[in-house]
Amino acid sequence: MVYYGKVVPELPMRCRECGYYSPRWLGRCPGCGAWQSFCEEEGGRKKAVRAGEPPRPLSAVSVDEQTRLSTGIAEMDRVLGGGIVPGSVVLIGGDPGIGKSTLLLQCAFRVAEQGGKALYVAGEESALQVRLRAERLQTVHENVLLACETDVERIVSHIRESGARAVIVDSIQTTFLPDLAAVPGSLGQVRECTLRLAKAAKETGVPVFLVGHVTKEGLLAGPRVLEHIVDTVIYLEGERHQSLRVLRSVKNRFGSTNEIGVFEMRAEGLAEVKNPSRLFLRPQDDGVPGSAVVSCIEGTRSLLVEIQALVSPSGYGTPRRMTVGVDYNRVVLMAAVLEKRVGLSLSNQDIYVNAVGGVKLSEPAVDLGIALALASSFRERPVAPRTVVVGEVGLTGEVRPVGALEKRLNEARKLGFNRAIVPDGGLASDNSRLELCKVRTVSEALDQGL
Repeated sequence: MVYYGKVVPELPMRCRECGYYSPRWLGRCPGCGAWQSFCEEEGGRKKAVRAGEPPRPLSAVSVDEQTRLSTGIAEMDRVLGGGIVPGSVVLIGGDPGIGKSTLLLQCAFRVAEQGGKALYVAGEESALQVRLRAERLQTVHENVLLACETDVERIVSHIRESGARAVIVDSIQTTFLPDLAAVPGSLGQVRECTLRLAKAAKETGVPVFLVGHVTKEGLLAGPRVLEHIVDTVIYLEGERHQSLRVLRSVKNRFGSTNEIGVFEMRAEGLAEVKNPSRLFLRPQDDGVPGSAVVSCIEGTRSLLVEIQALVSPSGYGTPRRMTVGVDYNRVVLMAAVLEKRVGLSLSNQDIYVNAVGGVKLSEPAVDLGIALALASSFRERPVAPRTVVVGEVGLTGEVRPVGALEKRLNEARKLGFNRAIVPDGGLASDNSRLELCKVRTVSEALDQGL
């Protein structure tokens, strides 16, 4: 077959970006829209069918009392659902230099401190480079085993023979199978290598961590089928010019995907942040127009985050709307509600909204805080000091109740807040000892807060 003067194969093809299958080569993938992404699908090798374990009742499967292995890092265990499940495969992704290898090397050291062996397989660094990094992080231990290897067959052999309690492969894109006619990092290699490692993990009961590269869009590089093979997918996020790092789960077969772990990058590595709210807040004694503190729930944790808004007259025909860390559509919706229900003329104003600290807020409970920050900046009047704002705002201007309100207020009290603007009827009993301003509409909230 000739395509624009180029001879292309007519064998079964698969997109290297999303795994879309096609019986012939295509210039553009119908699944993800990527150009020139189809490569030859490796033919399946015929294998003899061997007898496996006969089916048995699910109730007959024994479950040990201690089924999870602690990483020794509380924030990591929180994201994984309480620890590492034996035989599980965890894929961790993140931008280059964000701290993936640092975090996993620290996990290997903590496992070694507990008396077990941890195998660190380096496919991108030499043994000397890993040793220098371990000395800087103070994670050198005799039970941390190092193997600079990219051949998956040898890695599987190390997993079976080393007696390690946890294995780290850095990274999956550098591994390869010698009998597979494809370059490392290609669709076939990444998929087959992950399947081999997952099979070894299930057979030996040794959990395996895989480091994955990400694309410029922030997605894990390689086929999407990679995320279906593994048990857990976590991302390490954060701005490179800031010290804050957030570990977030997007898939977890053994726990919740709503939990986050918060770390701070230091010279000696990633340090756990026991109280993340203090990183997202500034001293509340001095009132500044355009600033409001909201409470959000991430998994089982309540976080207080400062939202900053800047409203200024537009110098162009079309006003600008920009957000960082906050859903753009919710900000536009709050601006429309303030203009229609409260009478603030925001249609000719540029609006900029930012969630301090690089955190990403998505739940509706921050609506009222966004509205107060916008009104505060527009009127040049600060929100009352030491006040936390919680509530969802509807299109008619009403303030709706939100869940876990008592937990949010208790966290605010611990951090020194003495006043809260909350929806009317959203709290059955108040044990937070805060001054509660219960409101039903946005207008009432503005009267109480500004």
